[in-house]
Amino acid sequence: QVQLVESGGGLVQAGGSLRLSCIASGRAFKAYTMGWFRQAPGKEREFVAAIEWNGGSTLYADSVKGRFTISRDNAKNTVNLQMNSLEPEDTAVYCCAARVFGRPGVNSHEYNYWGQGTQVTVSA
Repeated sequence: QVQLVESGGGLVQAGGSLRLSCIASGRAFKAYTMGWFRQAPGKEREFVAAIEWNGGSTLYADSVKGRFTISRDNAKNTVNLQMNSLEPEDTAVYCCAARVFGRPGVNSHEYNYWGQGTQVTVSA
């Protein structure tokens, strides 16, 4: 069983930055594709970013491309999401997810394990 715990959410003004972190307890973390998803009230969960097991391949939603950066540190079982130039529309609960098999993808059903999420609120 894999457990994922996010941290780093908070309240920030538009144009500001936040750094989210996700720590995995699974012993096979270094073999997993890792992703970030978000869900705002009244909206469907959407893909944000993903990264291959070795960090060699990344994938971003068009809405965050150029503003967000995903990275990982396999020695620490950690995946991060650096969020810059935040906008009010970025407000959501952000969850990290692990995909046991496969490369970075945008569909949530392809991911096998999920964290409980961390709240990000961006004020205008």
